[in-house]
Parts: sequence; structure tokens; C-alpha cells
Amino acid sequence: MRWLLLVVVMCLWSGSPANAALRLQLDTAGLTDEQIAVSRDLLEASIAHLPPSLVASGGDVTVAWTDALPHDATGRARRDLVLLNQRLLPALTRSARDEVLATVLHEVAHLHDRSVHLSSDPRLLDLAGWQVKAKRPRARSSRNSFVDRTPDPYELTSPREFVAVNLEYFLLDPEYACRRPALHRFFSEHFGWAPPHPDCPNGFSYLAAATDPASGASSALATLDPARVESVEYLLAEGNSEPMSRWGHSMLRLVVCAPGRLRGPDCRLDLQFHLVLSFRAFIDDVQLSSWRGLSGSYPSRLFVLPLEQVVEEYTRDQLRGLQSVPLAMDDAEIAMLLERAGRLHWSYDGRYYFVSNNCAFETFKLLHDGVPRLGRARLDAITPTGLLRKLDRRGIADIGVLDNVDEARRLGYRFDSMRERYQAMFDVARGELALPQTKVDEWLQLPASERRIRFDGAGVRATAALLVLEESARRHKLALARQELKRRYLSTRGDNGHGGFGEVDATLQEILQNSGFSSRPSALLAGQPGYGLPQAAEITVLQPAADVRAERLAELGGRLTVEVQALLDPSVRAELAAVVDNLDVLGRRMRRLNREADGIEMP
Repeated sequence: MRWLLLVVVMCLWSGSPANAALRLQLDTAGLTDEQIAVSRDLLEASIAHLPPSLVASGGDVTVAWTDALPHDATGRARRDLVLLNQRLLPALTRSARDEVLATVLHEVAHLHDRSVHLSSDPRLLDLAGWQVKAKRPRARSSRNSFVDRTPDPYELTSPREFVAVNLEYFLLDPEYACRRPALHRFFSEHFGWAPPHPDCPNGFSYLAAATDPASGASSALATLDPARVESVEYLLAEGNSEPMSRWGHSMLRLVVCAPGRLRGPDCRLDLQFHLVLSFRAFIDDVQLSSWRGLSGSYPSRLFVLPLEQVVEEYTRDQLRGLQSVPLAMDDAEIAMLLERAGRLHWSYDGRYYFVSNNCAFETFKLLHDGVPRLGRARLDAITPTGLLRKLDRRGIADIGVLDNVDEARRLGYRFDSMRERYQAMFDVARGELALPQTKVDEWLQLPASERRIRFDGAGVRATAALLVLEESARRHKLALARQELKRRYLSTRGDNGHGGFGEVDATLQEILQNSGFSSRPSALLAGQPGYGLPQAAEITVLQPAADVRAERLAELGGRLTVEVQALLDPSVRAELAAVVDNLDVLGRRMRRLNREADGIEMP
């Protein structure tokens, strides 16, 4: 017995990599000669598809057909044994072997994973979608939220199945390199080898969409080329008094050069081409519920927005300033970050939690998962200001660009809230007309009729200031009216009478049903084959679909504006009409004052 044990030990000790090369040996029991022949051909083809390094480091693996597996299971791997479901054998004899070949590769991938633990590699988990948890960098989410555009939903059941499914596609689908480029690089680096694949297009396509489809703003499919991105900046919307906004809002700004311009400092001037990556709680109601936000009832999705729209939204509508701080990233890191943004844009459907998975933590995860160097920097934070502080302390954010306020404004590192400008304009009017209010908010809260009686006696400067302030009042009143109307509609749409909405009910329903496509563009490709980043053939289908949907929403928004006037509360309708009258009075006064000034200067 001791002699036999010694022989076994000597054999194991003397084994070399060459002797340990992977061999898939067929269990021929119960098979016909034809079945044996096609099965051996299948195993030879499987070896030919496998990475050379995996074959060299393998060993003997028995492959057997069995009727003991569940009907929906195609195969199973056990130590040095691969079992194949016998129901697939007739398909193999008919030369329809693609599914069986994928099954063999899938099970061999499981055997390889068990020996090298790919499925527990932190980088693989980042790329796959089992993301780190807030303030617990070693803990991972149990839910994979990359549920859209998946080649096989089975990959989402566990990291082990993710590795096996993705190795199937890595080995068998030449488009895998373009559809999931970061994962393709991971497997290529792991094996030191990759199967042939076509050249991939530069950049990724995205749906540049307005946040409020009912406003009539357009949506369009566009392509972002990393070669046009000069830099990435951390964009912080400053906080306000709203409970869910007091800590600010985290975003990433992409400084995109105008077409034809070489990358360089002048690209900062191309503001109309700059983009913003912004995670938002996509909702179909008009108010953020604290309870729903704490329970993760809101979907968290990545919007790709024009910078000009974001600046308008925050500085003019919400009266919040913006800080744009450059991040230290090289060209390769920018390209990787944009790849990750593309995967999120087309596949991610997260859950928004105000505390543990808010805009700050979503932005952190994008940086962490997209750029390995940043993933090692321990940047996790749950507030937008906290994330900026950590980026600054790690030497990643250049917060010094904000020190000189005038220079920061000039170079676009700071966008001031319109509140200060409105206050300055109000001070002009107040000084000229001796208005009793001291704050612009107090003036704008007055009924429009009370503001109008103070217009008399205003000169050119005061009239110009009041005209701007009255336009601000109109925008604010319209926003409140739209929110109130939507709130009333959503609270009564279960009633048979639809709360008196009558003919506009269908318009409102269609807007609400279609508004989600701007945050979940994969819906436009529902029913189409394909996974990951859309390729040329899918983009050909997607472009007209996006245009048609955007045009329809714009049409519905315009129709709604006309139809709902009669549905507004009479007091709201009267106040809006009074504001419009004020604008007319001020406009006529401004024109008269200008004519009088011209008459003085040129008698």
C-alpha cells in the first residue's frame, strides 16, 4: 500500500504542463457509432475554440451524455466531469451543434473558474455589475442591476454564471469585443490571447434626451468619440433649502471639442458641445417621496444631457450655482470611463436610495468601476460635497480652479445662480422706485396685480430689470401650474371621470407612458436581437425610432399646452394671465422710453 502511494506521489510530482494539457474524453457508453463520431468532432471543435493557455493548464475531463439533468439544464460541470443533457444529442446529429458547443465551453469555463477563481476577482465583479456597497468597499451588492441588453439573463444569477456565459460569447461571438469592450479586455489580459474580431467603431451611441418630454424639447441619437473629449470634470450643483437637495447634486461634465477642433484648452469655449453624465431618480410622479426614496422605489438611471440644458435647469430654474472641477485623467482613462458610461446608459436599471445609493454614490461607482486607478483610491462617499472633498484629498480633483471667482466664471469652472443676478436687478428697481421689499423673493411672491401698480415712474434701467424679473415669475408660475396639473391627474387617473380631465386624458397618459424612453433607451430596441453596446445595424434601426418618439412627444407637449388651459384652477389661470399682462405693460413701457431717449439724443 505504501509502495502504491509512493508511485502516485511520484507521478504527481513529475507531471509537467505539457502532460497536463486539457483533454476532453468522451464517455461512449450507450452511444451509436454516429453519435460517437459527432460527439468527438464537437469536443475537438471545443478544444480549438478555447484559449491556448487554458488548454495548456488543463487536464483530463470526461464528457458524458445523460438523461439525469433537468429538462431546462443544458449541461453541468463536476470536478473533472462535464455532463451534457441527452435531449441535445439529436440536434447534434443534425449538424445543429452551436448550442451544444456553447454548452461545452460554458461548462469548461466553470471548471477553469473553480481553479483560478475568476468569479471572485474584484475587477471582474466591478465590470460585471456586482458593485461595491456604500461605505463598505469589501461588500458587494447581491443584485446585478445591469438587466438590459443582456445576451442571456442567466448571467445575472451569480458571478460564476456570469463568467461562464461571458466566456461563451468571448470565444464564439466576434462582436463581443465591440459590444462589451471592457470585459473583452479583461478576458484577453487574463488568457494572454483573444480570438479574431473586427475593428470596433470609436465611441458609443447614446440618446441625448430632455428631462421633460412634455416641454417639447427634442431627443436624438448621437455618438460620443473619446478622441473629442478634452477632459472630465466633477460637476457639483450647490445645495438649496429643499430637503433632498441640501447636499447638492453630483454629476460629471465632459468637455467635448467642437467637430474639427484639435483637443486643447480652447475646447472649453465649445460649451454647446459639452455633455453631462447625471444619475437621477426617474419618477412618474411630480414629487420625490421621502419614504419611496429611502426604500429604493425610484429607478436610478444615467442621463446624457447637454451642458447648456443643465446650466439652465440649475442656475435659472432652481437658482443653484454650479462648480465644475477638473479631474486628473489621461486619455486611456477617459476612454475607459466613457465605455463604462455607455454600458450604464444601455444596460443599467438601478434603485435610487437617498442615503445609500444616491447621485453621489452612483457617480463614485462610475469612477470606481470605469477607471481601475480611481477604484483603488477609496473615494466612496454618500454626499456630493463629501465626494468632492475626497477627490481633492487624493489629488484627483483640482479644486484650486475655484479660488479666483472671476477667473472661474470666465473659464467656465463656475456658473452662478441667477438668484444673485435677480437680486442685483431688483436692487436697481428698488433704488429707483423706493420699493419696500428688500429681497427679490419677497417681490416675486407678491400677486402680479400688486407688482404692476409700482411700474409707473420706472426709468429705462428699472423697467429693463423689472422685465427680466417678470419673465422669471412667469417661468416659475408655469412650472408650478404644470406640477399641480400633473399631481391632480396622477391622483385621479383611477377614477372613472378622470378628475375632470376629459379629452386631455389620452394625451397625458401617452406622455407618461412614453417619457421613460429618454432614461432607458434600450426600450427602443425591445424585440431586436443584440446585447451590450448597439452596433451599426441596430443603430440604423434605433435612429428613426428615436426621432419618431421624440417628435411624437414634442407634438403631445404642444397639444397639452393648449388643451390644459381650461383645466387650471381659476386663480392660477388668472395669475398667469396677470403676469402675461405685466410683461406686455413693461414691454410697451420699455419701447416708449427708448423712443423718448432717441428723441432727446436726435431731435
